[in-house]
Amino acid sequence: MQAHIYHLQNLSALHVGTGQGVGVVDLPIARSKATNLPIVPGSGLKGVLRDELQSQQQLNKEQIKALFGPDNANEDSHAGAIAFGDANLLLLPIRSFSGTIAYATCPYILRQYQRDLGLSLKIPQLDKEQAGVVEGSVLFIGRTSEIALEDLDIQANHNENIQQWANVITQNLYPEGVAQAEEWRKEVNKRFVILPDDLFSFLADTATEVRIRIRIDRDTRIVKEGALWSEENLPAETVLWGVLGVADARDRSGLKAADLSALLPQEELNIQIGGKHTVGRGLCRLLITQPQAQ
Repeated sequence: MQAHIYHLQNLSALHVGTGQGVGVVDLPIARSKATNLPIVPGSGLKGVLRDELQSQQQLNKEQIKALFGPDNANEDSHAGAIAFGDANLLLLPIRSFSGTIAYATCPYILRQYQRDLGLSLKIPQLDKEQAGVVEGSVLFIGRTSEIALEDLDIQANHNENIQQWANVITQNLYPEGVAQAEEWRKEVNKRFVILPDDLFSFLADTATEVRIRIRIDRDTRIVKEGALWSEENLPAETVLWGVLGVADARDRSGLKAADLSALLPQEELNIQIGGKHTVGRGLCRLLITQPQAQ
């Protein structure tokens, strides 16, 4: 099997939901059961990628069938060669008093990212009430050592380790070949912040976007009875990552994992995932890396 890392960045608000909620939000987003951090299930990405590769990349029917499996019960049943893991939260955009927006992560997430990418970088050690930023960060409030995210003020400092993490993540998110890659790396880099786990978990619960939706009665021009609901979204610019694997074909084509991996897009792919696509939700960038040795 050949393993790939993929990165997903939503360019508009993203709603990948779980159906009717039981809390204050009627339509919440999908979250990990253990951590309550937002995720995008791999099953949704797999279906979208199948359609995109069939239409944009112009793969033939046999290649699509080998990669993703048959699409109806009338064909020979077999699993597809590609296996998608869920997309996990990497960077959460947070409203900032200075610099407009901060791209936040935490040591727990970086440890998972380190494992999946096989990185040798050290995990930053933060005090409970202190954040880590890069040198020259635009998040500092004036000449103080504080940053203000949402309604929270927190002390921040910088060191070489934090800079290294910012460089690695922005390089993976904006590799060579992406339009204005260097400019985007710089902009995200100087807004990069590592927060303590507890604080990041709190913001991941409270700093997502909730929109109120209504349906208007065509005749009375007022809200229809019962047609008022709330939807949770991941805010635009959120970054997630995941792992996908490609095995040898399970049909009669005889295609090997390397052959099928070569069919995956080598450059960034613009896709639309999740619900509410008719109101502009779910416009995303998808980047798939070269295969890693297994």
